[in-house]
Amino acid sequence: MKARFRRALAAGLLTVLAVGGAGGWAAADGQRAVTGPPPGAAAWVADTTLGVRLPEPGRASAAEVAGFFDGLPPAQQRALAVRHPLVVGNLDGAPYRLRYLANSLALQEERQRELARAADPALPERDRKAAAARAARYAELGGRQILAFDPRGRGQYAEVFGELDRAGRTVVVVPGSDIDLMSGDRASAHYGTPGGAAEALRAASGERLAVVAWTGYTTPVKVGLDAAGSRLAEAGAARLSAFLDGLTPVTGPVTLVCHSYGTAVCGLADPKPEQVRGVVALGSPGMDVSGADALRVPLWVVKRNAEDWIDRVPNVSLFGLGHGADPDQPSYGARLVSSTGSHGHSGYLVPGTASLANTTAIALGEDARVDCAADSPACSAAVTR
Repeated sequence: MKARFRRALAAGLLTVLAVGGAGGWAAADGQRAVTGPPPGAAAWVADTTLGVRLPEPGRASAAEVAGFFDGLPPAQQRALAVRHPLVVGNLDGAPYRLRYLANSLALQEERQRELARAADPALPERDRKAAAARAARYAELGGRQILAFDPRGRGQYAEVFGELDRAGRTVVVVPGSDIDLMSGDRASAHYGTPGGAAEALRAASGERLAVVAWTGYTTPVKVGLDAAGSRLAEAGAARLSAFLDGLTPVTGPVTLVCHSYGTAVCGLADPKPEQVRGVVALGSPGMDVSGADALRVPLWVVKRNAEDWIDRVPNVSLFGLGHGADPDQPSYGARLVSSTGSHGHSGYLVPGTASLANTTAIALGEDARVDCAADSPACSAAVTR
């Protein structure tokens, strides 16, 4: 009966969206996924200054990129970052400190461009205000450890908290809907953002964890077809996998902490054991995989709290809508852990919650400290080994 109700509800949702046209939920949709090489890639490929062919963004593997930079003296590496900051700053496999430098330069360049737009009397006031806001944001990010920066669309970036080559363990936080370059560490529902989550995890670990707040894909906006479907998650999964290919030779396998729609990104990325130690899912609408055994790495799921609205989303996959079975159910086979003290969809990593303590323990590899949910034999078996 429950399964038939969910299928009917999903079909009804599809009808509402189709009939609604440009109104209702459909007005929240239409995000174009940012994919492909970063801006400036053509100029990078055409650069013959060093007398060698540069690795082609989007085609060269992270290992090939790393090998190329290993063969260059520091002065030549720096010169490439200065000439092509947006490319080097987003080139998976390039030395991470060189990417910090490149992205600081790219942020400066983009800030000047936005300041010019903000002062252009030919532009509508709304556009000038938006440009000024972006310029202020670029200035704010300029002094931080930015591992990726792409100004296209709503903007994407990745920020590192801690030292990647010194921390014993590393976490990559993958966000859900309504997160972009401007909102990646917003004050509202702060611990539901990747930046806020990174701060909480690092503090809870006693700064033993390095954490990457990865706002590296085009997220859905509000509730609509984008959020109900997997198109943006598929594009994000490809970007996440490439990012991990460049990161994990430095850090070793990481823990993915994935929130809401981001859990579908993590599921579709099909992380490899050499990249990822395990996945922690919070507030998941479904991961677009059939169950925990469909993943090649351990899956931990933070038990949904009673105030999380995601519980009302039907766990189906029908007519291209929905993200499949509910990871919060014991039948999914995930290791379910307690979320005591958390409130609402964005409250799982608030300091003082069991969900933050459990996620931190998992990331540190301290499974014995994990507080399993009562109905999770998979968790109990993992913790008592």
